[in-house]
Amino acid sequence: MTTLENNFLRVTIRPQGAELTSIVHKASGIEHLWQADPTVWGWHAPNLFPVVGGCLNNQVLIDGMTYPMERHGFTRTSLFEPTESTPTHAVFSLRSSEKTRVHFPYEFEFQISYKLDEARLVVAYRVVNQDDKTVFFSVGAHPAFAVPFNKGEAYEDYYLEFEQDEALETHLLSTAGYFTGETKPVPTKGRHLGLTKHLFDDDALVFKNLASRRVAICTDRHNHAVILDYAAFPYLGLWAKPGAPFVCIEPWLGCADSEGQQKPIEEKELIQSVEAGRVFEASFSITIL
Repeated sequence: MTTLENNFLRVTIRPQGAELTSIVHKASGIEHLWQADPTVWGWHAPNLFPVVGGCLNNQVLIDGMTYPMERHGFTRTSLFEPTESTPTHAVFSLRSSEKTRVHFPYEFEFQISYKLDEARLVVAYRVVNQDDKTVFFSVGAHPAFAVPFNKGEAYEDYYLEFEQDEALETHLLSTAGYFTGETKPVPTKGRHLGLTKHLFDDDALVFKNLASRRVAICTDRHNHAVILDYAAFPYLGLWAKPGAPFVCIEPWLGCADSEGQQKPIEEKELIQSVEAGRVFEASFSITIL
């Protein structure tokens, strides 16, 4: 485990998936990450690469060949190498190998960095193209935040506050996890989306056209809040196991496939690319108030 700490926060990251396992607000002692109860959902904050969501037939189509690809990609189960470390900053690296080429036939380095800046944690993704051709990929985050924050509070005491007052419309998923092409409005009270035990009974809420570039987990019981800023990520997913005491706020550069015919990777929705010898970068941040 790698631990980063300053006067405000203490965070830990494990080598598997370079996954955050803890975000503790030091003044209050509150643990803000879901602690991965395996009987409910055994992850804390997986990083998603080289796909986000599910692929039709659990495959990706690259240069006319199909390759097996699990939901959300292989990096969440891959072992990353720590390459830089200070008390407040760490970088982890996953390089292409015989194991990754079975699923993703590119030469690459995927780097994830974590940096503390007072009460803010900045998470940055870098995809380094070490191939002689363009690399196509998706990338995203899946952090699960523990709700409620304190004993004696209820899940329903909390709500998600969006940066702007806007109509929310979720893109519906099939039981297999693929987009159906249908949408449904999500009722809100102004900028607030209340958390309830049944909010995610029909799977994730997926927003593809939000004006808001920030969302916060709040309650009227006190001023403690978690804020996620995702300016570089045009899609946002919200999800929890129905009835579980957490909510995932997921900034995405990519998404699940839609029902129908499989498309080549370069034609997938919101696909990203980086040319030979170039580097792709995107970041988001988590702030504890």
